[in-house]
Order: sequence, then C-alpha cells, then structure tokens
Amino acid sequence: AEFEYAVPVADARALLAICDGPVVEKVRSLCPYEGMTWEVDEFLGANAGLVLAEIELDAEDQPFVRPPWLGAEVTGDARFVNANLAVRPFTSW
Repeated sequence: AEFEYAVPVADARALLAICDGPVVEKVRSLCPYEGMTWEVDEFLGANAGLVLAEIELDAEDQPFVRPPWLGAEVTGDARFVNANLAVRPFTSW
C-alpha cells in the first residue's frame, strides 16, 4: 500500500536523520493533459537523468490519451520501483 499526505518539514528532517541506507531523491511536477493529471518525477542524485510519468486510473482498462512527450511503458519493470532505484540506481545501468 502507498499513502500520500503532507508531512511537516521538521518531521521529515527527523525521519531522514534516522534513515539507514540510500535515499531516492526526486522532484515531482503535476502536468494536466486531456482531462488527466500526470505526476512527472525528475530524479536527482544517483538516479539523475531518469524521468518517470504516471497517472492514477479508476480502473485498469480506463482509456486515456497518451501525451506526445510520453516515452516507453515501464509499468511492471522492477528496475523502476523506488526501493530498487535506491540500491541499484539508474546511473549504474
């Protein structure tokens, strides 16, 4: 399961201070296109150069219009999961 909610900056800093291991850094932008909002993540640090986009669908077969800037489909490719990017970063491929 994945949960998304606002975390106070002080709490985030405290959590990062006790993290053990590599951290995946990224900047997320919201890009509306044809009635859908795409989340575009630009990765930093050891994953610099990687940009991923995703949308949340109500159903697996829900139709949507692919933006012209969208690249290859990587859903299901375990290399792109954040936990894997932490231990085997994009720049090491």
